[in-house]
This record gives sequence, structure tokens and C-alpha cells, in this order.
Amino acid sequence: MEHKELRVGLIGAGRMGADHALRLDQRISGVRLAAVADPDLDRAKQVADGTAARAVADPFEIIGDSGVDALVIASPGEVHEPLLLAAIDNDVPVLCEKPLTPDAKSSLRVVEAEEARGKRLVQVGFMRRFDVEYAELKRLLDTGDLGAPLMLHCVHRNAATPPGFTSEMMIYDSVVHEFDTARWLLDSEISAVTVRAPRSSSAAPAGLLDPQIVTIETARGAVVDVEIFVNCGFGYQVRCEAVGEQGTALVGGDSGPVIHRSGQWSGVVTADFRERFGAAFDHEFQRWADAAHQGEVDSAAADVWDGYAAAAACEAGVHAQVSGERTEVELAERPDFYAGG
Repeated sequence: MEHKELRVGLIGAGRMGADHALRLDQRISGVRLAAVADPDLDRAKQVADGTAARAVADPFEIIGDSGVDALVIASPGEVHEPLLLAAIDNDVPVLCEKPLTPDAKSSLRVVEAEEARGKRLVQVGFMRRFDVEYAELKRLLDTGDLGAPLMLHCVHRNAATPPGFTSEMMIYDSVVHEFDTARWLLDSEISAVTVRAPRSSSAAPAGLLDPQIVTIETARGAVVDVEIFVNCGFGYQVRCEAVGEQGTALVGGDSGPVIHRSGQWSGVVTADFRERFGAAFDHEFQRWADAAHQGEVDSAAADVWDGYAAAAACEAGVHAQVSGERTEVELAERPDFYAGG
């Protein structure tokens, strides 16, 4: 690109978008936040305030704009497809927060559009791939230090849910991360999903099945269990233990020191995902920006095929949630364009 700085347009000025605006404006080098787009123009102006960015209501106004080199999409998932298709059509690099789109069919259309363009442009924001602990776990599995992988034991807990949070959202908004993590760590597609639920916690809103146990089967024979508990009350925890034929490794321990005093011990539990994965987000965005500035994509990141595969797993998960039955994941044939991605 001709410009020394990568001029980034941010679409979506909600909680995630506001956090990313600060990240782009203050912590990512070689980047300038150029525009913030949100249908709520006042909210866009609030997020852009104090930066050099302009605020607009129509996100399509900044797609293909000569003053915007790349896009970060942090809007609700249901509006991602037209935004992504427009960006691909205009040859604009994108970092799209999960989900790629809310369903497998629309995600596959994005896969097909990018393949037809003949150039990878879209990165999906699965930030765990950039977390130091998860990256080390990936290295241990890839090098065979733990032997052949047999199981993953995963925990995903949130202190509380916002109003309107549904049982389906536990899959689409939360377990979607475990679907991507399992595929990435085990280098295997997900073949089937089963969901079981104990009695709901007394802290769960009426109608919400919380907690749940999600069992993930992979094409290479490993099995993953996920405890998803989104109203645990005490903080944010994400853990993963890999069990191999020759050893185990656990990541996601709570942050801060463990204190022993007066016959007791105590530690700190992170408050939310921004605290736990803030450094991972920063690392992800810096690598994305560096690659986009060179007209490339980050080979370590999730691509649109990964986003599509996660969406297909989510669909199977929601079906299993409702039916109580083991549900197979339906995937299209992976294009050669994404081979090795």
C-alpha cells in the first residue's frame, strides 16, 4: 500500500467495536482508525470521539472508500454477509469478528465469493489462536510431545448473561470458540455434536438451559467435552486440557498470584473476556494489520473456511440441543483454495 499507515474502517460501535476502536487507535502500530460506522450515528460518534476517525451511519459508505484501506467488522453477525461480500468485491482486507455469518449456508456463500475472487482477504476473529498459552498447547500437540491426542476437556464460564440471552446463543456466541479451538488444536474437522443439560442453575434466567455439556467428535477420532456455564456468578474462565497418549497439558489457569495467608489461600478470577484475552486480541490485530499492509493474510489466523466450519458445527450443536440426539455436522467439500489453511 502507498500509505505508511494502514487506514482502518471499523463497522460496529457496540461493546466489542468500542474496545477495538481503542485498540486500533492506541495499541496497534502502523494503523490509523479512519472511520467508524454504525446505524446508530450517535454511538458511532461516541466511539470515534477523541480519535482522527470520522463517524458515519451507513457501513457501505466506507467499503471501497479511497480513504479506507482495510476493515474491522464488529457488527452483529446477522449483517456480516452483505458487508463481507461487498468487501471482497472491492478487494478490501477484513478482520471479521465471529461469527463469520450466523448460519452455514451464508458462510458458504462467503467462501465461494472469496474463492471466485481468487484472493484471500478475510480473517475471522478467533483470538484464542493468538493467546500465548493456547499457542503453546498447539505447539505441544503439533510436535507430538504429548503423544497422539485423545481428548480435550474444556471449560467456558461467564459470570452472567445480558438480557435476552438464549440457549441457542450459548452455542453460537460461546461454544463457537470451542468448535474453532478444537479444529485448530486437533487439526481435524468436527464430525458430530451432542448436547446434554443438568438442571439449570438457580442463577439462570427463566427458560435458559444453563449449564450444558457439549460433546464434540472429530473426524480423526478424538473427543472433546465442553462445560458451558454462562451464569456462574464468580467471573470469566476459559480452560482447556489436552490428553494425549504420552501426557497432558492444561491452559487457562486464573490470572494473578495465588496467596497463602492466615490459614487460607486465594487468587483472582478474571472479570470478562477482555481482561483474559486482551493481549491475544492485541497480538491478533497487530499481525492482521501487518499482513494487510503487505497485501497478505496472516497464515496463523482463522480464514473463511474456518468460519464456515464453525458455523456448520454450531448448526449441529443447536439441533442437538433441541433434539437431545447426537447430530452429525454437514460440511461441503473443502476447496483446494483453502487446502493447508
